[in-house]
Amino acid sequence: MDYNKLTGSVPNMISRLHKLEYLSMERNKLTGSIPLSILNISSLQYLSIGENKLEGPLPREVGNLSMLQVLDFSMNNLTGVIPDGISNLQELEDLSLSYNNFKGSIPIGIFNISFLIYLQLAGNHISANLPSTIGHGLPNVEGIHLSGNNINGVLPSSISNMSKLMYLELYRNELTGSIPESLGNLRLLEVLGLSSNSFNSELSFITPLANCKYLRKLILSSNPLNAMLPKSIGNLSSLEMFLATGCNLKGYIPNEVGNLRNLSSLELEDNDFNGIVPMTISSLKNLQRLSLGANRISGPFPIALCELSNLALLNLSQNQMWGSLPSCLGDVTSLREVSLDSNNFIAIIPSSLWTLKDILKLNLSSNFFNGSLPLEVGNLKAAILLDLSWNQILGNIPSTLGSLQKLTHLFLAHNRIEGSIPEAFGGLKSLEVLDLLYNNLSGVIPKSLEALKYLHSFNVSFNRLHGEIPNEGPFVHLPYQSFMSNEGLCVFSVIGLASAIVFLMMRRRGKTTNIEDDWLPEVAPQRISYYELQRATQGFDGNNLLGSGSFGSVYKGTLADGMIVAVKVFNVQMEGTFQTFDRECDILRNLRHKNLTKIITSCCNLDFKALILEYMPNESLDKLLYSRDYCLNIMQRLNIMVDVASALEYLHHGYSVPVIHCDLKPSNVLLDNDMVGHLTDFGIAKLLTKEESIAHTTTFATIGYIAPEYGMEGLVSKRLMFIVMASCCWKLYKEET
Repeated sequence: MDYNKLTGSVPNMISRLHKLEYLSMERNKLTGSIPLSILNISSLQYLSIGENKLEGPLPREVGNLSMLQVLDFSMNNLTGVIPDGISNLQELEDLSLSYNNFKGSIPIGIFNISFLIYLQLAGNHISANLPSTIGHGLPNVEGIHLSGNNINGVLPSSISNMSKLMYLELYRNELTGSIPESLGNLRLLEVLGLSSNSFNSELSFITPLANCKYLRKLILSSNPLNAMLPKSIGNLSSLEMFLATGCNLKGYIPNEVGNLRNLSSLELEDNDFNGIVPMTISSLKNLQRLSLGANRISGPFPIALCELSNLALLNLSQNQMWGSLPSCLGDVTSLREVSLDSNNFIAIIPSSLWTLKDILKLNLSSNFFNGSLPLEVGNLKAAILLDLSWNQILGNIPSTLGSLQKLTHLFLAHNRIEGSIPEAFGGLKSLEVLDLLYNNLSGVIPKSLEALKYLHSFNVSFNRLHGEIPNEGPFVHLPYQSFMSNEGLCVFSVIGLASAIVFLMMRRRGKTTNIEDDWLPEVAPQRISYYELQRATQGFDGNNLLGSGSFGSVYKGTLADGMIVAVKVFNVQMEGTFQTFDRECDILRNLRHKNLTKIITSCCNLDFKALILEYMPNESLDKLLYSRDYCLNIMQRLNIMVDVASALEYLHHGYSVPVIHCDLKPSNVLLDNDMVGHLTDFGIAKLLTKEESIAHTTTFATIGYIAPEYGMEGLVSKRLMFIVMASCCWKLYKEET
């Protein structure tokens, strides 16, 4: 009988087949609950209704199928607990209930089914501990698959009594404590998957694993092991895959990894390894994936990697490596993904890299590469991502880049590239993101880019472009932030910051705003290093860019403790940056008000300056005012007016020394999760002494936000700021009404 196209509920007529032994209706579109009539066919030995859309509980009557050898209800929508009746199925060899919504514990009787070979309960909501006696039953079990549940407690050492066990998969649970050394007794073990738990022990269990002569996969990722990788790892000679990412591993990568001649995947990123990449790695001729990113590995690029002729993925990003790249890297023609970003590599990118015609992703960003890009960059016909941002690349953009029709992401920001944007870029038919921020580009934006129908992120800010911005295709929806600080571009300015009218009206009625500080008491600032910020922002990835300005750029970042922050990175190459950074630090470290953006800490060295600020999930007032997807109503606008007015009142009257912001505009008003306004960016703010009512500035505000007659002499005062607010506020109110 062909059931491949069955829909609806399970056919009732099946229950009439009283002597039926084999019933399979998997991979259909069956719905409804499991009919009890099927569970009364006592002759059934094989029952599989997996990969359907069945709902409801698994009836306890399933225990009536005493001759059943295979029970498969995997990949449905079954709920409730696993019934104890399954323990009655003493002939059962394969129990598959994976990827449902079962909860509760595993019935203890299941661990006493002596014929059971496969126990598959992955992808449910099963909780409670594994019984300490788990290894005293199941003498024939070969595979235990319990991944993706909520199982807690320790991994019982008695599991090592299951002498036929080949697959132990416990990924994504809540197991704690030590990994038992007795696992080395599982002589037939092939796969040990313990990732995404809370194991916190030393790696002493690795030494006895040498007894497991068939062990192919050892997966420990995302456990807080906080240990050193022992030299005995080199004794696991059968190993094909070793994954230990995000485990707080420390110390050196032992030379003994070179003994793992069968290894195809070695992934140790996001740890605390230091030292150099061991030269013995050249012995891993079968290696296809090597990922050592986000560590503290130093030294020059290891030439030994050039000998790995099967290497497809190479990730050394976010380390402390230095020197130039060897030309032999271009000889590894098997490479498909290369990530060397956020290191200290220098010199010209070797021309041999442009011969890797099959490479898909090449990320060399955040280094010190210089020189110009050759025409040969057009050889990367298969590339979908090319990231060369945050380097010191010179010269023109090669027109041959326009021939990369599979390219979806092109990042050339923060370099010293000159010349024009090639007209040939109109040939990048798959392009989604083009970032040319902070270069020395001139000329016009080619109208050929209007043909890029997938382009949704485009940034040419802080260049020297001129002429008209294209107005068709993707340019219809691009925000003005994509084109800032190009003096010759024809772009409309945005009007007005909403705030002061409401405040002034309240003052006239004898009301005052509450400027009491509702922040927590001040504590010692958190210390955050440059490398922590690199990790938090994924190497200052353009996908995490929140905005840019004359000071530099702001990135979204996630710290190691899960806290989301905004990282304001100052452009240290711009004149006056150090004064701007120092001024903002001096002012913000003493200000405390609920409508001012909170500064968490700073990160500063000779080549890098950044402020770590409170993250505002609703971004800026400017973005919301001109968003096609969101419309501020009149009450929201009035509330934001009051918020900014309250902040300004505090700056002028609530602090010991009056602070003049000097750059009030919508992009400097950030909105938190509750749409509360927070004034930000004090880079050109001025402090008035007790004797002063007016201060002079040569860096006054942003063009378009104040009438020339007020700002042409560079004189700022508290009165002037209220005039600016009142004018902008009226425009905002009028626009809404």
